Amino acid sequence: MFKNGADEMLTSVEVCAGAGGQALGLEKAGFAHTALVEIDKHCCNTLRHNRPEWNVLEEDMRLFKERAADYRGMDLFAGGLPCPPFSVAGKQLGEQDERNLFNDALDIIDAARPRAVMIENVRGFLDAVFHDYRERLKTQLDKLGYKTDWRLLNASDFGVPQLRPRVVIVAVQKERADLFDWPEAHPHNPPTVGETLRDLMAARGWRGAEDWAAKADEIAPTIVGGSKKHGGPDLGPTRARAAWATLGVEGRTLAPEAPDPGHNGMPRLTVPMVARIQGFPDDWHFTGAKTNAYRQVGNAFPPPVAQAVSAQIAKALRKRVLRAVSA
Repeated sequence: MFKNGADEMLTSVEVCAGAGGQALGLEKAGFAHTALVEIDKHCCNTLRHNRPEWNVLEEDMRLFKERAADYRGMDLFAGGLPCPPFSVAGKQLGEQDERNLFNDALDIIDAARPRAVMIENVRGFLDAVFHDYRERLKTQLDKLGYKTDWRLLNASDFGVPQLRPRVVIVAVQKERADLFDWPEAHPHNPPTVGETLRDLMAARGWRGAEDWAAKADEIAPTIVGGSKKHGGPDLGPTRARAAWATLGVEGRTLAPEAPDPGHNGMPRLTVPMVARIQGFPDDWHFTGAKTNAYRQVGNAFPPPVAQAVSAQIAKALRKRVLRAVSA
């Protein structure tokens, strides 16, 4: 699967695929999905609804790794591994957390030997307490033939109207690792919440939409998806809801539809509104009930960020490696 053609599709396998944020970014960067592995049935339904042609495997990645060798030679192994082991909202147990899937990811990488790896996680991964863990991870990838780097990227630097810092880990086979460059931030500021949602707020004729949009003149706080055990149909904890209130948004609940013409007070967001703030295209439909759909959106990797990084990986994989010719 070694490809040098500028227009030829590269192949990818993604684990913990969620509702498709990273997958959409990879698709736009020129990757064809050989498989998408996701354990949550609602996320799988969303993936299948939007891309019936994708090979969606509804299973635990720890089971998938037993077949990882079948995908040997893929161009990119990607995934948004669960964040609780490193999240400041949790206990930050790191490698001691039973939800830590990094070792399983390493097993898949060892068996499948992709040309590059891209893993997304929360910024807590970079906390000082995990220094030794990060170095061990880098050492293990080095033994498998990869040069590894990581960056804290802000979604707002890539046109997403949201404060969403995320760590992205990239490992590239050593022979072409020096061909990879991190993407540069966009030269322009991202749109404000008002600019992003004006048309959706006015969709049912709300007369206050223009005034609201003018006052919602900042980007959004981080969208919080929560989990099956924690996180309901709201925009996050108290601090997040307070930040939304400064933008004129009622964050304690979500709305089933846009405000009606005579709506008074602060409007609530709908799932499509939150999805647009995450950088999803408007035609990407999230299946399931409102709370579940919101959770899918909130836990996603913004597609524009995934596209920016994976496009740089694709560029590195497509470049020819020049080798010195001995006399």
